[in-house]
Amino acid sequence: MRILSDPSQLLPVLLVAAILLLVAFPIHEFSHAFAAYRLGDSTARYLGRLTLNPIAHFDPLGGLFLLLTALGGYAIGWAKPTPVNPANLAGGRQGEALVAFAGPFSNLVMASLVAVPLRAIVVLGIAVPDLVITILSLLVLFNLVLFVFNLLPIPPLDGYKVLLAFLPPRTAWQLRPYEQYGFLIMVLLLFTGVFGAVVGAVVVPIFRVLVGGI
Repeated sequence: MRILSDPSQLLPVLLVAAILLLVAFPIHEFSHAFAAYRLGDSTARYLGRLTLNPIAHFDPLGGLFLLLTALGGYAIGWAKPTPVNPANLAGGRQGEALVAFAGPFSNLVMASLVAVPLRAIVVLGIAVPDLVITILSLLVLFNLVLFVFNLLPIPPLDGYKVLLAFLPPRTAWQLRPYEQYGFLIMVLLLFTGVFGAVVGAVVVPIFRVLVGGI
């Protein structure tokens, strides 16, 4: 779906991007902060990040990137990273992995919750404006995209921290010099179409399971 070549999709995409910035991103970062707090680290709480207030989590560059990629059909962006002190976490590296996983998992939960009314509309044949169906569909799709994207094992994404928890300590340490190339790798994945292939292979099947036929 290329929004720039389909002007009729511009309004719903802008509305969904706003919802992601005001709701999905804050919930994602709050989930990190809450998981860290429950595991013994109050860093995010002390810095005012254990909150659903979108202002506390907003990152201008991440918000702009979200808007641009949403127009291209992917909706990838970021909020301000939640501060976590791994030394305070119960469970060591496994605790850090749980905190990292909490954010993407919240996107999967949000996608599942939005899919409930959308599936009901489809299955029961409820008459609603096309705009409503489009917005709900995009909310499910984009939250799934964020779920999969954030779990890619590439620094500084959440999936990299999850990966480190399952690697031997020596191997995890040896990977540190390569962390500086993470952003470049992400850009290459986006602009070479690799991430699009991942979306098609992973996100679309999950979307169909949640929503059914649309």
